[in-house]
Amino acid sequence: MATALVALCAAIGVVQFYRPETALGRTPFARLTGTTSALGSASGNAFGRSGEVKLLFALPGQKIEFPLAVGGDPTALTYEWTSLRGNETGFLARPIDGADIRTPTMPGFYYLTLVRGKDRQIVREPALAVMRPFQEKLGAMLNGYRLGTHLAEKLRGGEHDHPDGFLEIYPQHLDLFISKHLKVRDFITHDDQADIWPKYMALQPRLLDKLELVFTELERERGTMPTQLELDVHSGFRTPSHNRQVQRAARDSRHQYGDAADVVVDANGNGRIDAGDERLVIAAVEAVERAHPDLLGGMGIYTSRRYSVPYVHIDARGWRSRWRG
Repeated sequence: MATALVALCAAIGVVQFYRPETALGRTPFARLTGTTSALGSASGNAFGRSGEVKLLFALPGQKIEFPLAVGGDPTALTYEWTSLRGNETGFLARPIDGADIRTPTMPGFYYLTLVRGKDRQIVREPALAVMRPFQEKLGAMLNGYRLGTHLAEKLRGGEHDHPDGFLEIYPQHLDLFISKHLKVRDFITHDDQADIWPKYMALQPRLLDKLELVFTELERERGTMPTQLELDVHSGFRTPSHNRQVQRAARDSRHQYGDAADVVVDANGNGRIDAGDERLVIAAVEAVERAHPDLLGGMGIYTSRRYSVPYVHIDARGWRSRWRG
């Protein structure tokens, strides 16, 4: 059976992966060697620059890029979306038509579902996160969840920005892998709203790509060491409300925008966090930023006695910054 590649191109303004443009993204149909599932599967470049990101981001009803390897004639396929919560999506099946693929209009997490006649196939990676738009916030609140206010809301017309939208999270989403090493639960805010659902958080795909590139660099340095890379996200997204309560946190911390994470990594594999881990993580971040200048960002080293466990802050703010805490 012939196999074709469908590069479903993104509309301008859709939040997507950061990678150099290739001919693949400009050619809706192309020959692809190898095998695919019965109807199709995501092709390699659907997983970001690192090849390890398992989540696409978009706003309701937008076009997204979803490179897809399909078996047979792609014009005979239609697509739907399957909600991870099992509820109705309100999305009517549409034909795959070159660059035109749209997201559901309701926020949530979804799997692309391919349909040909009576055959249906769910493509589980990457999943799709349809965000609730930032403009739906009412003051400090969003659907009963306290977010607080970003500086952009207080200083209108200034240089400050805000997230495009927020992921809507229910308990069944917490253990969803959004990249090779990271789950949804790694990024939710740790505040006094533990029993409030849904929760909301901002998250930027370029941060996931950068973190996975750093982890890949660390694994490369470990060589044939048999143990897996042990890591923990100390802090991911912080609501502006919670950020104000964090001691010594920057007023405009990048954690509020979803492009920062504080990570603890046993980089040298000796079973403890020490200065050797710090040196390896610093070197890995520098190597990634040299190779991918568009992922420039901040790196903060927190090793003083004020912190029970040393950690490294990594972000993808777009410009270089270094500090020690």
